[in-house]
Amino acid sequence: MDLATTLTGFVALYIFMLAAFTGYEIIGRVPSILHTPLMSGSNFVHGIVVVGAMYALLNATSLVEQIIGFVGVLLGAGNAAGGYVVTERMLEMFKPSDKKQPAGEQKKA
Repeated sequence: MDLATTLTGFVALYIFMLAAFTGYEIIGRVPSILHTPLMSGSNFVHGIVVVGAMYALLNATSLVEQIIGFVGVLLGAGNAAGGYVVTERMLEMFKPSDKKQPAGEQKKA
C-alpha cells in the first residue's frame, strides 16, 4: 500500500467522522416541532442514497459487488419509503379533527 492510498483512506475516515459528529450535534439541538420538516429533508437524502446504490449496482463487475449493490438499493429504498410513511403519520397529527357531535348533544362550555 503506497502513501497516497493510505492518506486517501485517512482523509475519507476523517471526513466521515467529522460528518457524523456534526450531524449528531445539529440534530441533537433541533426542537421537536421541527422534526417533521427535517424528516422530509432526510427522505430526499435517502433518495440520493438509492440513486448512488443503483449506480454502484449497475457498475458492479463481481458477484460480491452485485450483492452489496442490491442490498444497498433494497435498504435505501426501504429507508426512504419508511421515512415518507412516518412523515405522513406525523403530519396527520397536525390536521384538525372533524369529529361531529351526535344529534341531541351539545358542547359543554
